Amino acid sequence: MPPVLILLTLLLPLGVGAEEIIGGHKVKPHSRPYMAFVESVDSKGEKGQCGGFLIQDYFVLTAAHCRNSSLHSSMTVTLGAHNIKAKEETQQIIPVAEAIPHPDYNPLVKTNDIMLLKLESKAKRTKAVRPLRLPGPNDQVKPGDVCSVAGWGLQSINPIKASARLREAELMIQKDRKCKKRFRHYTKTTEICAGDLKKIKATSEGDSGGPLVCDNKAYGIVAYGKNRTISLGVFTKVVYFLPWISRNMKLL
Repeated sequence: MPPVLILLTLLLPLGVGAEEIIGGHKVKPHSRPYMAFVESVDSKGEKGQCGGFLIQDYFVLTAAHCRNSSLHSSMTVTLGAHNIKAKEETQQIIPVAEAIPHPDYNPLVKTNDIMLLKLESKAKRTKAVRPLRLPGPNDQVKPGDVCSVAGWGLQSINPIKASARLREAELMIQKDRKCKKRFRHYTKTTEICAGDLKKIKATSEGDSGGPLVCDNKAYGIVAYGKNRTISLGVFTKVVYFLPWISRNMKLL
């Protein structure tokens, strides 16, 4: 497995799942203590799952499209997990008290895909549970920078093989024009383009909402892609939404 593993994002309905890492490699247990597993259950008992990340003791960031549209749905966040299918002593399972998607989120054109989750109880900081830093208002990534994503889910497509353990992949920041050429509604003001046209590694169902980590900071949120033949993905640009994040954490 080469050291640099590339991300391809693919949008699927929440009931199926959103993005997951295909072709990545296993993460050292609890080496990403900010990772959150976000699960929703609607009134019919149907489950959806996404990634997310802890940014303060009471708050997790994820993608707005991870919210179940059912009025009677509930959400929980699991922190401190490595194997999401096991009952690990490190895990903290906390219900979501309030889900706040960005008011301008547009599911049709996939813009402003960000959501803040307030937890019902405070996350306990341990070696397995710690917040991820957000970038400063003037921080930026540039084409050629290598960042990473992580998530639980598919590790291969053919045959379909799921992984309950957290996996990660590295990817490169690309010029905005590359995503603009492939995604009609892509905007460099609110989104980041990442991937590699020469290599194809994929995400598939489950990692939407997970962080794009560059220099140990969350610069992006896994948002959407197109299909398994385009090795580019679009990420919500966290820097742009810093005022909204700060304002809503103070209000909740």
